[in-house]
Formats: sequence, C-alpha cells, structure tokens
Amino acid sequence: MKTVLQRVNNAVHFEASSPSSAVKINIDGPASIGGEEKGVRPMELVLMALGSCSVFDLTTILQKQRQDIQDIRVEVEGDRRDEIPNIFTKIHICFYLKGDIDEIKAQKAAELAVKKYCSVHDMLAAGGVDITYSIKIN
Repeated sequence: MKTVLQRVNNAVHFEASSPSSAVKINIDGPASIGGEEKGVRPMELVLMALGSCSVFDLTTILQKQRQDIQDIRVEVEGDRRDEIPNIFTKIHICFYLKGDIDEIKAQKAAELAVKKYCSVHDMLAAGGVDITYSIKIN
C-alpha cells in the first residue's frame, strides 16, 4: 500500500493520492502555519479512517444478516490531550442507521465491525486510545 502527498502551494496545502484510486484528497493545516482552509487536517483524517473502516464492515455484516438498510451516517468524535503531541485519548463512534433493522443484530454487527474487523481501531487501541461506539436506529 502506498500514498503520495504532493505540495499544492507554498504553505501546507497538499493533495494526497493513491495508486488504488483516481480520487485526490486535499489536506491543509491551520492558518497559524500557513493553512488556507482548503482541505481536511491530518487528525481529522484519522477520525475519518476509523469511521470509514468501521462502517464498511458494519454495512457488509448487516447486509449478510439481510437487514434492510435505507441509510447510514457515522459521526466520529475524538478528545485529544493538551500536551504535544496532541494525540487522541478517547474516540466515540456513533452509527445512525435507518431502515428495518433488528437492534440486537445491529449491536452484534457493530461490535464485530469495530472490535474484530477494523484495522484502524486495532492500531489506535494498541496505542492506548479508548474507543467506544453506539448505534441509533430510526
């Protein structure tokens, strides 16, 4: 696996790409170091990686359980310590599910998705990050 970050301007705006996709991601820093609000920040990408890794697996498991998924939204919120480096200490993932979904099956699917199959979860948890999750079904 490989990614490439190419500088876009004379500050800290970069465009990230990967050989596995034609999509490019814009990454930028805060104004205090020359950022121009033209992309997401690196620590936001960590939360996005955790959320997407978990929800891919959750979706697959729910589909195998023949649950009627009409929509899924994921919110990931992290707390960071004050000391530098400002690493995450706690992260909470909330899965918002819409459809005819059995709550017991969804809870089991979420546990498997987050704690068994998500590689991003395992890397962060190995680093001492407390990761929790919840499900809300509409």
